[in-house]
Amino acid sequence: EVQLVESGGGLVQAGGSLRLSCAASGFTTDDYTIGWFRQVPGKEREGVSCIKSSGGSTYYSDSAKGRFTISRDNAKNTVYLQMNSLKPEDTAVYYCAASEGIQLGNCRFFKYDYWGQGTQVTVSS
Repeated sequence: EVQLVESGGGLVQAGGSLRLSCAASGFTTDDYTIGWFRQVPGKEREGVSCIKSSGGSTYYSDSAKGRFTISRDNAKNTVYLQMNSLKPEDTAVYYCAASEGIQLGNCRFFKYDYWGQGTQVTVSS
């Protein structure tokens, strides 16, 4: 059974940093893409970043570019989202999700079948 567990959320002041972790289990290989998404109540879920299985191909939303960095450690089955220069508008529940298999194209368009429970990020002004 595939499981994704997020951690690292919390309360931080504007301009601060957080590192989110997504620990994956249940995959038989490293051939899966991890995406980070966020959602604010009453708003649509937003894709923030994603990283393919090799780690060589990534995507960042316009709001994440230059401030967030996604990385993965396949030995630990963990994907990280380093978030710097946080803004109040980054406040949301952050979810990681997995798309299984080796796929072509931009990972922002992949179908994500497995989801974690989410971790709250709150940025105060």
